[in-house]
Amino acid sequence: MTIPPQDYLRTLDAIRDRCYQVYDKAKAGGLLYFDIDESKLPAVVDHVEDLTHRRFPDLSTIPPHSRLRHFGKEYNAWLATKQAKTQQDKIELARKLVDLVIVSVLVDAGAGEVWRYQTQDGSRVGRSEGLALASVDMFLAGYFSSSPSSDPDHVDAKGLSNVTVERMTEGFQVTAANPMVGLEGRSALLNRLGAVLETQTSYFPSPNPSSARPGNLIDYLLANKASDGSIHIDTLWKAVMSLGGIWPARIEIEGVQLGDVWPCPCLGDSSSPENLVPFHKLSQWLTYSLIEVIETSLELPVQGVSKMTGLPEYRNGGLFIDHGVFVLKPKEIQRGSVDGGLPTFDSQDPLIVEWRALTVVFLDKVHKALETKLGQPLKLAQVLESGTWTAGREIAAKLRPETAGPPIVIVSDGTVF
Repeated sequence: MTIPPQDYLRTLDAIRDRCYQVYDKAKAGGLLYFDIDESKLPAVVDHVEDLTHRRFPDLSTIPPHSRLRHFGKEYNAWLATKQAKTQQDKIELARKLVDLVIVSVLVDAGAGEVWRYQTQDGSRVGRSEGLALASVDMFLAGYFSSSPSSDPDHVDAKGLSNVTVERMTEGFQVTAANPMVGLEGRSALLNRLGAVLETQTSYFPSPNPSSARPGNLIDYLLANKASDGSIHIDTLWKAVMSLGGIWPARIEIEGVQLGDVWPCPCLGDSSSPENLVPFHKLSQWLTYSLIEVIETSLELPVQGVSKMTGLPEYRNGGLFIDHGVFVLKPKEIQRGSVDGGLPTFDSQDPLIVEWRALTVVFLDKVHKALETKLGQPLKLAQVLESGTWTAGREIAAKLRPETAGPPIVIVSDGTVF
């Protein structure tokens, strides 16, 4: 049976399939924006191996790449308190964790080079970690709850509908001197999440649409366990993809919004869905994070996780550019550079699509090579954490100490990266 393209392009299998098609073009010299130099790949593997040993001398302690890694001590104190009080209701705690994780992941797109979040201890933290800490504080303060006084650490559709740019400005401490990229996009994304939760009652079951919450995902998963008591990744992925209505209008087929799916000219005819490459980066980042919640709070294994891919974002992708594995063609450097600055492109630019597709493939290569060098199996999520993401940040700080930013500046609306 042939799967309609609007369904296929929203599957996990489609991500690797299309990204490896781009890689096949790269091996044949058929890319439009990049060349690749695989002789430089061992240096990437060596960097990741060295970093892994530095961060995790005991390899058995490597955690998965997950949003939970970025939550700080306020979260840890809240979780410890909840665990002590909810010994008899692990399911409700799991719901609250899902509430927090979904909101936190959806606001986790590039905030820009300048923005910082000041924590309660006075630290100023930027980028993904700063966004995570801010989201935790906002969650605990009831920013996303319809009952912020009586039930603040709770997210529901009505509370999400009340999110405004003004409230987000306050919560993220945005000022003229502390600007954030994509603030409006984040606010609108949370509003749309509230609206979608009210309609996706199969995956987020609730007796009252206005009280529908992200955490109701737990009820769906518990009702759809496999015969051995596990959760299959496809079951979780269907629920995550049911949130597709939250994304801004982009490419659609037969009325279906595809989300983080983009045309890649090297794959041919621009009028055909055969040239579309899916990434679903934020959806995968969310899924990795939800897997950890499910496995730790409910003690239920999630099967089939190998279908997931590495996350094609600027830290993982920047690692390969900074080590010389991916080489921008000279004309593209010229096209993207202004006044001698770093090349800058919109997140929808086909150059960015090629970069992201190559990143998915080469993260697989690093995964396999690292397992060989370490002499033990690792999950891809552990490689990302141990790992490629931090290595991308480390080499960026070495090569561009003034900003520690990626080698390509991405103009984003806060809903892709």
